Amino acid sequence: MELNHEDGRFYLEDNGKTIGELTYSKVEDNIISLDYTYVDEAYRGQGLAGKLFNAVVDFSDLKGLKIVPVCEYAKAAFENRPEIRFLLTENYQKLLKGEK
Repeated sequence: MELNHEDGRFYLEDNGKTIGELTYSKVEDNIISLDYTYVDEAYRGQGLAGKLFNAVVDFSDLKGLKIVPVCEYAKAAFENRPEIRFLLTENYQKLLKGEK
């Protein structure tokens, strides 16, 4: 199994077949949105979505990018992991804290 990155997505391949991906898009110069997370049914339950998510978190931290989680997986991951919320855009951090 191989983790790959190309502009707009991180993806996992197994024997040349894409088995999972997390797509993102540029919102502004230093902001990306996490749009879609998918893992092939045959590979679910192995933590692969988490590997994809961790890869994009590391990438964002390294590049100084802020994140807007659009897909449900990314939203849940940020809710469950407060230690990485510094990567969220300021307005989304406020939403998680219940502020307006």
